[in-house]
Amino acid sequence: MEQNVVEQGEFQTGRVLKAYNSFFYVATESGLVTCKLRGLLKARRREANVVPGDFVRLTIEEAGSGVIEERLPRKTSLERPAVANITQVILTFAAAEPDLSRILLDRFLVLAERAGIPKITICINKMDLLSTPSDFLADYRAIGYPVRYVSAQDPATVELLQEDLAKEVTVFAGPSGVGKSSLLNALLPSLQRATGRVSEKIKRGRHTTRAAELIPYHGGFLVDTPGFSSIAFQGMDPAGLASCFPDFRAYIGSCRFATCTHTHEPSCGIKEAVAEGMISQERYDSYTTILQELQEASTKRWRKG
Repeated sequence: MEQNVVEQGEFQTGRVLKAYNSFFYVATESGLVTCKLRGLLKARRREANVVPGDFVRLTIEEAGSGVIEERLPRKTSLERPAVANITQVILTFAAAEPDLSRILLDRFLVLAERAGIPKITICINKMDLLSTPSDFLADYRAIGYPVRYVSAQDPATVELLQEDLAKEVTVFAGPSGVGKSSLLNALLPSLQRATGRVSEKIKRGRHTTRAAELIPYHGGFLVDTPGFSSIAFQGMDPAGLASCFPDFRAYIGSCRFATCTHTHEPSCGIKEAVAEGMISQERYDSYTTILQELQEASTKRWRKG
């Protein structure tokens, strides 16, 4: 990044690449600036909630350091992992070790749909562990989600994935142990992210990434994030869940009741679509499982409030 002369006290805008131990590393036109939050902003940090990917307004205090004055409006935002202004998410799972969980995949998809991320791609890593590789997520491809079958050990498949990344701000998200860091190392060998083995006892990967970080890549950014194996949909309205399933959207308006939950009501367009094979039973089961979780959380909030 070209370095420009910047005077102390000058205002600039930049993008947060990493947040760690109350420090924010911000890419600006004049280079990388290490920042802290302004006192007033820090006092209301929960409201400010500056995360990697955010655009911010900052004041340069001295060479290489500054103070964040304001977080600028976001276009998109993920809650967990906490990253902002993403244009694409690569939901990364493993073909084996650990085995693919469809309910977990659907939970990640709901999170990405809720965040309004323009491009959502499913990436299945570790295809080299299957003796007979196949297109086992063809039903998700039919819904409209691009599906990439790759192996971090196979340069040819990694090269195909590269085509999806140019000029995008891409977050790699998924459970631990699926090989996100290995994929990032294959895409950007100079990165050399630490990788971990899947625990034989609990069948999950160890967390090898400690903090989300934006890494410049082919005119955009790659985002590595800490792995996790479950998602909480904090504050999500149960009534909005069905719209986070693209395969449900065409049938929502054909229900008899405007407040249909698509579970027990008669003349439900979504249930009829499931019965006719237009919506898969597995996807519907994921919906009802997540809906029950949201309803229970909503009831708890109501009782506390």
